[in-house]
Amino acid sequence: MDLQQGANRADAILQETLAAVKPELRWNHGPFGDSGCTNILNKGTGTGAAKRSITILTIVSEQRRGALLGVIEREWKARGYKITSVNADKDLPAVYASTPEGYSLSVMVGGEGQFFLDAATPCLTDSGVQEPTTKPNTPVRNTPFPQRPDVHDDFWSATTPAP
Repeated sequence: MDLQQGANRADAILQETLAAVKPELRWNHGPFGDSGCTNILNKGTGTGAAKRSITILTIVSEQRRGALLGVIEREWKARGYKITSVNADKDLPAVYASTPEGYSLSVMVGGEGQFFLDAATPCLTDSGVQEPTTKPNTPVRNTPFPQRPDVHDDFWSATTPAP
């Protein structure tokens, strides 16, 4: 598998994760890129890794953040992904996972309750990597990263605990 194929798979993993969340989250692409992999001597190996990121633009209230993290964690477990770490910080929680194929996944809550979903490939045969081809379900924002959530949702933005 080359790096472009790996990046496409990372995009698919993120889309599968989003599809498991109901009601649907509004999102846009976050930063993406690729870098070369090195060996123990810090020398190039002819392989590279790519990262894909999604910025959630749905406003997720403090009362519903745990519910969203739980939905994603359960989805990853159901797909056979291994939860490698959980950061239970009250303000900036996160869940980290890995797939059997060696992809690294994370869902993190940042400042102001901003959610980020990331997928990184294992080291794969180096090749050029194009921008993600998945179409976001919100307009592209021409503002500096991170774009803050600005889409209200009756469920995710509610200030009562999830039922």
